Amino acid sequence: MKRIALASLLALACLLPAQAKAADEIVVNGSTTVLPIMQKVSESYMAANPNVQIALSGGGSGNGIKALIDGLADVAMSSRDIKSSEKELAEKKGVKPVRTAVAIDALVPVVNPKNAVAGLSLEQLKDIYTGKITNWKEVGGADASIVVISRDTSSGTYETWEEMVMKKAKVMPKALLQASNGAVEQAVAKNPNAIGYVGLGYLAPSIKGLHIGTVAASAETALSGEWPLSRELYVFTNGEPTGAAGALITYLLDPAKGQKAVKEVGFVPLAK
Repeated sequence: MKRIALASLLALACLLPAQAKAADEIVVNGSTTVLPIMQKVSESYMAANPNVQIALSGGGSGNGIKALIDGLADVAMSSRDIKSSEKELAEKKGVKPVRTAVAIDALVPVVNPKNAVAGLSLEQLKDIYTGKITNWKEVGGADASIVVISRDTSSGTYETWEEMVMKKAKVMPKALLQASNGAVEQAVAKNPNAIGYVGLGYLAPSIKGLHIGTVAASAETALSGEWPLSRELYVFTNGEPTGAAGALITYLLDPAKGQKAVKEVGFVPLAK
């Protein structure tokens, strides 16, 4: 009887590791801009590959790259390129971040739909975010104080805004900082005097995208470069994409699969 029990335990011990390894887990972390793309892609990819589990979370581009460097993520989503300081840290830890572009985005200034202002220049946007312009009447709107909403400093979207709009000037200290594109959308939707900025895929009826000059943000103007705040969106891996993570990225770049999902969630597929 003891021999039978022991044999059963050994058989179970042999089965457990096999069951634990039955599913390939891919940990993906980072940009909330890239997040809806990866959510859509992950759903279809896991449906087509039942042996794969994708653990997906946001947190910002900086946090995603840090997780990759620390060995806590297989794929980092980012709406900006990697910084030299991050490269140096990665090198010290034996990590070689490799960038893959997955989509094109337009960063869009947004206001509440009740706001009569239809467009602003880049200079006006900068002046609003530094606090030089404080009232909507200064740019053709109502006599009301402007409520400035920005992303937190760990966000790749914030850094893109700082580079393209602020030209390295600092966002005013009174700006209300939000942790995600979705949070910016909600804050602007609730306040008729607010201004914020989001990725193209986050435009919704609850907010109004502003023109820059006479140009409207769209897939066409982002792809052509006519929209002045267009950018690439990335994923990073440790070394060239291989294994389970590599297969996911190959799927993401497939025009009939991942790139189709990019378009479906409101971003711009890579030009072929």
